[in-house]
Amino acid sequence: MSAPTDTGPDTEQDTEQETEQETLRTLRLYRAHLSKGRATVAELFGGRMEVASSGAWLTTSDGERYLNCGGYGVFLMGARHPLVMEEVRRQLGTHPVATRLLLEPAVARAAETLVSVTPPGLDRVHFSLSGAEAVETALKLARAQGRRKVVAMHMGYHGKTLGALSATGKDVFQRPFRPLLPDVTHLPYGDAEALEKELAERPGEACVIVEPVQGEGGVVIPPDGYLRRVGELCRAHGAFFVLDEVQTGMGRLGTWWGADAEGVVPDVLLAGKALGGGVVPVSAAIATREAFRPFDKDPYLHTGTFSGAPLLMAAVQGAVRAISEEDLTTRAAELGARLLPRIAEIARGNIPELLAGVRGRGLLIGVELIEAGLAGELLIELFNHRVVANHSMNGSTVVRFTPPAVLTDADVDFFLHAFDGATRALVENATRAPEGRR
Repeated sequence: MSAPTDTGPDTEQDTEQETEQETLRTLRLYRAHLSKGRATVAELFGGRMEVASSGAWLTTSDGERYLNCGGYGVFLMGARHPLVMEEVRRQLGTHPVATRLLLEPAVARAAETLVSVTPPGLDRVHFSLSGAEAVETALKLARAQGRRKVVAMHMGYHGKTLGALSATGKDVFQRPFRPLLPDVTHLPYGDAEALEKELAERPGEACVIVEPVQGEGGVVIPPDGYLRRVGELCRAHGAFFVLDEVQTGMGRLGTWWGADAEGVVPDVLLAGKALGGGVVPVSAAIATREAFRPFDKDPYLHTGTFSGAPLLMAAVQGAVRAISEEDLTTRAAELGARLLPRIAEIARGNIPELLAGVRGRGLLIGVELIEAGLAGELLIELFNHRVVANHSMNGSTVVRFTPPAVLTDADVDFFLHAFDGATRALVENATRAPEGRR
């Protein structure tokens, strides 16, 4: 007969003490070996450590569960989706990393699977690990074909490696690392006339990089027809058109790609974040045959040791399979149509004097406050109500929600109740703040 398990107060207290000690140890290690600033941010959220995840929920070391509406767009199909895990486990048990000398079937299958769901004409794929690497791939393809001028948009976000950072439209990220790439121009997002004027001055020389919706810019949605016009202007003036869908692609906006809504086919479409199924990091630059020609000619012109690693390619196949078989693009559109008006209603009712706006498309939703400090406070209050969200890298006044398309009705109700409680707490805190705080 097995011994009884002690679950009394002493055991619970011991567990709490062990968790607290582990938290302190982790914070110490962050400060010693990772980032002091990151440790300070963690302390704003109570120093919680995430240790497990499943579907739309994550679990911290103290046993608390949080609804994951953050993750910067990675978890469209939730965490550890069964179809993705099935593919990854199978590959892990046989051949996770390749030599890069011989042909490898997993990458070939993943490329075929990916181009089957991209706009027609995008037939060539280069896989990487991060979104920034995919951006670098596109910029190099453009340069290899003579387009050395980069035209990007104010508040656009394309990553923080030096080439991608040159296109990222925020001074605070660029300033410590200048000089960056030469001949980079930033234009107002959504202003097709400004783009037309810029391209007309130097026809055949530009690479234009743009997002269907600026996620890190604060969920900024362009005017209807803007993307289509960008494509037309690029063709008319011989510009190389890169559509950065690292965050918006794979169903996030309620369609497979933001390009689909306006029938756009760029020279290169960038994918990432959700491409790894919420299990592994992987990105891709998907190009037309003409745009990809320099890499077709010389396979060693642009390479990476882990590009197309079999384990990552298994996740790509699992992710596409999960979205297709469960019709998660439609689910994202339906959930977004349900969440957006309720979020706006709650925000306008609870924090009218602190609110600058609510906007979104599909499951990319932003709540803009009148100042960045309030956005930070709302993130903390959401966390206190067991919801994880994100700030926007470029749009610091915006709290961004990127919930998974696998939310249940109960999850939706939990989220809306938590958002209601968090916004009520926010206005109470603002009321108690000293005069002149804002």
